Amino acid sequence: MGRRTFKKIGLASSVLVIALGASSQLQAQSKTQYPSMAALNEYLMPDRNAEIALARSAAPESISQDAKVLVLGPHGYETAVEGKNGFVCVVERGWMGPFDGELSANFWNPKLRGPVCFNPPAARSILPITYKRTEMVLAGQSKAQIIDGIKTFVKQELPPLEPGAMSYMMSKDQYLTDNGRHNWMAHLMFYTPLMDGATWGADLSKSPVMLNPQFSGAPEPIDVFMIPAGWWSDGTADPVR
Repeated sequence: MGRRTFKKIGLASSVLVIALGASSQLQAQSKTQYPSMAALNEYLMPDRNAEIALARSAAPESISQDAKVLVLGPHGYETAVEGKNGFVCVVERGWMGPFDGELSANFWNPKLRGPVCFNPPAARSILPITYKRTEMVLAGQSKAQIIDGIKTFVKQELPPLEPGAMSYMMSKDQYLTDNGRHNWMAHLMFYTPLMDGATWGADLSKSPVMLNPQFSGAPEPIDVFMIPAGWWSDGTADPVR
């Protein structure tokens, strides 16, 4: 599975949020459908317990049952459950995807729900990006303003990327596209400084490693490598496609 696969199905989120479409034509339709931010309440989940359960479904129960859980409120992410193991589970929204280009079609899609569970190093050095982007989105800032704000944040406040930072994105209930079955595949994500994808053998023929264009220096100086898990967090099979 090469990078062309992402372009075909429309990758648009993470670490983030991966927002998928079935084809370039459907991506173009999606761009027209979600040209700007929707009403805030459309991004919120009214059932707090449902959001907690969805966030936890990002990782196997052996990990998520003791993880800290965040839910999105009108002013940003709030702690819903205190954790014990240093992991943090959260449901990310479409604005965690790329800002521009064909892969940004679902940036403002209010239906997107991307459950992800960060390990302790990622919770300390990657999760702050989720907090910051969300803060600026809820403040009503434009994409251009958010990009400028992230550049300043990276220079002044973002903690250094910690070695070993990774996350689980294994929820069968992820909603990453308006098309088809709505989810994508169960996978793990590994965060690195910007580097040539060939270092990991990413996107090469029959390689399981994929380079996610979620950040890629635009503007966060981070790359995200993804590897299919082969099964969902509940243990049911998710054959690699």
